[in-house]
Amino acid sequence: MPDATLLAGLVLGGDPRAIARALTSVERGDAAARSLVKELFPHTGRAQLIGVTGAAGVGKSSLISALTAEWRRRDRTVGVVAVDPTSSITGGALLGDRVRMESLLGDRGVFVRSMATRGAAGGIARATLDAARVLDAAGFQVVLVETIGVGQDELAVAEAVETVLVVEQPGAGDDVQALKAGLLEIADLFVVTKGDQPGADRAVATLRATLALGTTVQSPPILMASAVTNDGIAALADALEAHLGSIDRSARARARAHNELRRILRDDLLRAALARGGDPDLTNASAMVAAGELDPYSAAEKLTARVWPASHATHS
Repeated sequence: MPDATLLAGLVLGGDPRAIARALTSVERGDAAARSLVKELFPHTGRAQLIGVTGAAGVGKSSLISALTAEWRRRDRTVGVVAVDPTSSITGGALLGDRVRMESLLGDRGVFVRSMATRGAAGGIARATLDAARVLDAAGFQVVLVETIGVGQDELAVAEAVETVLVVEQPGAGDDVQALKAGLLEIADLFVVTKGDQPGADRAVATLRATLALGTTVQSPPILMASAVTNDGIAALADALEAHLGSIDRSARARARAHNELRRILRDDLLRAALARGGDPDLTNASAMVAAGELDPYSAAEKLTARVWPASHATHS
């Protein structure tokens, strides 16, 4: 693996192999990845970051393929981070989205990468934001993050992007799921995909009625599109661009930075606490909590006191 400065230079030059190596590095999340992100960070902030989420099987990958083709017709470059479920055998991504997006491969203006969740909460890998940064620094004008599907704890994509596109489909009862998953709070746009199928109009009407029951001041736009016939794809691309022009990008960047720093601080504190005492201390503390000899807050304070004694003194 080249050093961070050399690899960053190759990424900035748009070298596909270097981009792939950089994405592997940030997915690994080690010290080399941090050094690489430090090198690339001054060259980021230009790409439009779009999250694409929705239940499994609604057609997210097909929609992304159609949208990417539309953006390429407009001479815009596109990077895609497709977050796949983690393989129970290898620990890596199952690569299903790369197979479904095969038509995009071979175009130097498109880069598609599957990443494994590795059990990360929020439906997106912990390294997803850094992966988006790599593609941003490499010059891709639109960066899409596709999640594995929507559930109660899979809404973290909203913290990593500027625009959240929620995908629904006809006849799946997803309006009920949307209410359960809290998508009303994070969606910037809704699109009913498979618009060429029966029931698409009904799905739009049902979704509109569902949104009307929400507490949002203004409901997000609802569009209909078909990746098969290409109907509505250009209008969707226009709507995504219009949304970007309607938001305060600086405010959203500050919110993303706030959430990211909290995550990094939390992870670094845990890593440092374990590094001082190692897993045996954590195991012993866990055993004491399980046996009722120590409450979990006191156990955590004892571990963090190794790293941040002042914090322990404050709570003692």
